[in-house]
Amino acid sequence: MSEKISEAELVVMEALWERAPQTAADVADRVAAGRDWSVQTVKTLLSRLMAKDVIAADQDGRRFLYRPLVAREEYVASESGRLVNRLFGGRVSPLVAQLASQDQLTAEDIAQLEEILKGLKS
Repeated sequence: MSEKISEAELVVMEALWERAPQTAADVADRVAAGRDWSVQTVKTLLSRLMAKDVIAADQDGRRFLYRPLVAREEYVASESGRLVNRLFGGRVSPLVAQLASQDQLTAEDIAQLEEILKGLKS
């Protein structure tokens, strides 16, 4: 992915990844909890996402049905790579060290990391 998705756009993407296709009104209903967004705000966000080529709209009568063009896994991989490149020079170990130094790794996290590393070594 070449274009960065804003936090507000990510909320809309999460709704579309959860269920697609959806109308703008459907998306607005899904993201309304805890936000004071109108349908027009959601339509603006949908337009921005279309301009970034991460969603598409198919006309269905007088309405549009929106669907993601980018899988959530693809987005997570892209954003993870950007984070590691921008803050840690492309190296993952300083990221893990930072998380560990802030006591942000649970015992379960550590066990999962050990399993991942064990799988990479074999």
